[in-house]
Amino acid sequence: MRLKGKTALISGAGRNIGKAIALTFAREGADLILVAKELGDPLNQVANECQKMGVKTLPLLADVGKHEEVNRVARLGLERFGRVDVLVSVAAIRPHKLIWDYGYDEWSQVFAVNCHSTFYLAKALVPGMIERRSGSIVALGALSSLTAVIPQMAAVTASKHGLYGLIKSLALDLGPYGVRANLIAVGAMNTERRNPEWYPDAVRGDPNISSTEHTKAALRRRGAPQEVANAALFLASDESSYITGDRISCVGGRHM
Repeated sequence: MRLKGKTALISGAGRNIGKAIALTFAREGADLILVAKELGDPLNQVANECQKMGVKTLPLLADVGKHEEVNRVARLGLERFGRVDVLVSVAAIRPHKLIWDYGYDEWSQVFAVNCHSTFYLAKALVPGMIERRSGSIVALGALSSLTAVIPQMAAVTASKHGLYGLIKSLALDLGPYGVRANLIAVGAMNTERRNPEWYPDAVRGDPNISSTEHTKAALRRRGAPQEVANAALFLASDESSYITGDRISCVGGRHM
């Protein structure tokens, strides 16, 4: 088991990619602090599935875009497990709007969830990692962490660019203490989507299927949450012990 003896905190753990990462980490022996903003029953179901694999879990509801709630989650997690070895920051929102149509509060909210939440979580958990001189931080970005891909996503693109910059800075600052930080750039995924207004390119009647985006990838298909979870497992484990400040592009060859 690649994560035996480790504790991981995963935000956005109630469904989709966060759920896949939680189940994958549980199979590899990690105890888990599972965080979601809502969906109490699905989050508890994920926690129960993980517990059946013999690991301990602590499901918590919180808005990770608010530092007060992140500090509460971190405190409860540390009280329960005594340590957090792996942080996986998954939670994100992606509204589609022309830049001049964003309200100030809405713009700030995108940054709070997509970028600031990783800072809040790292600030709360890094001191323990530094003390143990070991730890791994994994953030989920997107192609929008690297370039502008889709129109009407200025806030998402800017916040995800900021997230990648944060990860590289964390890697540089924490490297002397044996703590690593990396990003997974996620492409078009076959996930459940509960905000159809965020996916204007979806096929009518099926918000889970894009009419065009998957055809731009070399593999000509959408990715599966498990494929991202496999990358997260690699970056969380000691198998990636000499990788930091870097990224894995899980995009099916979308760059080409």
